Amino acid sequence: MPHMYILECSDGSFYVGSTWDADYRLAQHQRGEGSQYTKRRLPVKLVYCEYFERRDEAYWAEKQVQGWSRRKRLALIEGRADALPGSTGRRRARVGEPGDSR
Repeated sequence: MPHMYILECSDGSFYVGSTWDADYRLAQHQRGEGSQYTKRRLPVKLVYCEYFERRDEAYWAEKQVQGWSRRKRLALIEGRADALPGSTGRRRARVGEPGDSR
């Protein structure tokens, strides 16, 4: 199932991505194979993961969140997304919630 995810890098910055297999993609990032951005900022930590029915929805969410400020990304990570303007009411699963295997 497609995912949009946010990683926290060792320098405190966030990386936003989308993938079909979140566990595999996280392992790639940890090995320094995920992206040039995260490769220079290891280790990374998964702080948010959202599941979608379709791949294009996950990609669209990735692009949307990439354009957000740090404050808005933190609100999403902390589960305060409903307080954000333009909240879509998408299904969300934060790291550590029931059903999360990370």
